[in-house]
Amino acid sequence: MAPPAARGAASSARLVVLLVLALAAAADVANAGGVKALTPGGRVVHHNHGKFTAGPWKPAHATFYGGRDGSGTTAGACGYKDTRADGYGVQTVAVSSVLFADGAACGACYEVRCVDSPDGCKKGCPALVVTATNLCPPNYQQSGEHLDLTMPAFLQIAEEKAGIVPVSYRRVPCLKQGGIRYTITGNKYFNMVEVTNVGGAGDVAAMSVKGSKRVKWTELKRNWGQVWQTGEDLTEESLTFRVMTSDHRKATSWHVLPTDWKFGVTYQASKNF
Repeated sequence: MAPPAARGAASSARLVVLLVLALAAAADVANAGGVKALTPGGRVVHHNHGKFTAGPWKPAHATFYGGRDGSGTTAGACGYKDTRADGYGVQTVAVSSVLFADGAACGACYEVRCVDSPDGCKKGCPALVVTATNLCPPNYQQSGEHLDLTMPAFLQIAEEKAGIVPVSYRRVPCLKQGGIRYTITGNKYFNMVEVTNVGGAGDVAAMSVKGSKRVKWTELKRNWGQVWQTGEDLTEESLTFRVMTSDHRKATSWHVLPTDWKFGVTYQASKNF
């Protein structure tokens, strides 16, 4: 017969195995019922390791707007004041309300290619990548998923005479040079923060700020597009911003604004997604 200590160790090992099996079974039941796994603190577990990857191809239609040089397209519903100055150029797109989602899509990147139109598509069916920076005009809102490309972008994949063409599109990672950029406008009692040059998923789902002195972590609210607001007095503090994209990945820009930061000046972080 085994000594008491050995019997106790074996019993403990069996209990551990049974506990592991029970937890695995509970997880299977939760997954089968569509219940998301939770952390011990009750928060939903998001598996967001790695990088944002391209999504599936989807059908849509594309048109163009603005001038041949992209004039008339460099501002709009996303809050960007000048897409050229903000680093997006005129390789941009206005999307229908289904995609725009009240500004949540601003900054997202799409790969687009012309399809099923021998007379409308450019030969070889080239693809291009554009950034969502605006909302489609109302006359295209009834067509579901619609892309209104700047004229320079449209002419890369289709003939001008076509006017409107069927396309395939998909979300792709936004490849940016340098770090995330932040510009604060307004006044000390009402700050509006424009965030640009966001890599990875490109769009911003949540944003918060922390000061170096009195301002604790404070959640910002979306004002419109990629402009976020807070009534906290952020002056005379070095500011750190935390950005979360739609895939739940987060990037923290530590002390990206110095203590003597100025309204209307753009500050760039050292890192991106």
